[in-house]
Amino acid sequence: MSDDATPQTAAPEPPAAAEGATTLPLVFDEPRGRRKPPRHLADLAADERKALLEEQGLPGFRARQLSTHYFARLVDDPAQMTDLPAGQRDELVAALLPPLMTPLRTMEADRGTTRKTLWKLFDGALVESVLMRYPDRATMCVSSQAGCGMACPFCATGQGGLQRNMSTAEIVEQVVAGARALARGEVPGGPGRVSNVVFMGMGEPLANYKAVIGAVRRLTDPTPNGLGMSARGVTVSTVGLVPRINQLAGEGIPVTLALSLHAPDDELRNELVPINTRFSVAETVEAAWNYARTTKRRVSIEYAMMRGINDQAWRADLLADVLRSYGDWGWVHVNLIPLNPTPGSKWTASDPADEREFVRRLEAKGIPTTVRDTRGREIDGACGQLAATES
Repeated sequence: MSDDATPQTAAPEPPAAAEGATTLPLVFDEPRGRRKPPRHLADLAADERKALLEEQGLPGFRARQLSTHYFARLVDDPAQMTDLPAGQRDELVAALLPPLMTPLRTMEADRGTTRKTLWKLFDGALVESVLMRYPDRATMCVSSQAGCGMACPFCATGQGGLQRNMSTAEIVEQVVAGARALARGEVPGGPGRVSNVVFMGMGEPLANYKAVIGAVRRLTDPTPNGLGMSARGVTVSTVGLVPRINQLAGEGIPVTLALSLHAPDDELRNELVPINTRFSVAETVEAAWNYARTTKRRVSIEYAMMRGINDQAWRADLLADVLRSYGDWGWVHVNLIPLNPTPGSKWTASDPADEREFVRRLEAKGIPTTVRDTRGREIDGACGQLAATES
């Protein structure tokens, strides 16, 4: 990105984010010595499931039956798996369908169509997922880590630090649990199915790359090997781990990439999104552009609107210039997010008039822009609010 995009206005004020900004370090690797979750069929490809059973002296062909129960029939009670021999059923289930997580609490909003579930993992770690049902779709927002190491100061999850990575199966189980709730008619609107999955819950998905890619493959593998979802219904979010964005572009899975940018200039983004001290705005946006060019999938730019911090009109102009510097071939879409409140936060959502002007300026420069629905805010289930506490 050239300096030509710098707005020709008075010098900008220094970033207000500095007041109360985080002092947490960036953490890319989970703490050493954590026990691994039990191995589950969702961690494994179809041939690996068969091999695992055979290693334990069990008939390999039963792996497909277990996969059908889990992914296609959404069964969670072994007593309903009547095609498995009664004498081997418990052993088969223990081998490939060990319990992964326990629901501790489910909170509802929007007349029951938004449901946030607090999960306890096998080692006591806590994570949250959110199911959002709309008239035309049902979206699961899933966590990929217990906590997060990216240290963004305006995000409740980031301020909690990183506890550990989640396994592929722990990620998938959040979606399967939501699919069960929909299939059983537990969510208003009658029986339904999960149509979309967004990796926008707790954690930085690309910092847990192997498990997240495994989960994406399980979600999109045809049933009964996986859930049979369309890759176009899956969105992977990142704060901007540039090498991993480039790696994702080469996976051959056309998921949507969502880049949490939050500022178009390095000075402010260094404060709001500390990973920017490793990969600049220019490097990060170029990686996103390369993803769009490679996959032919439009990238979503996530931008949390914070009053007096990043919502100035000149920053809207700069954001548009940064994005348009890569051409206007429809590669990008800006998703503005009214800042959701978190405990102790010094920042608030933008004034509606400033938000409207921000949208107007982006659209005037040809940048498609929407303002995200703040579903789940009252149950702390919206963007940046997931903290996974039992209180």
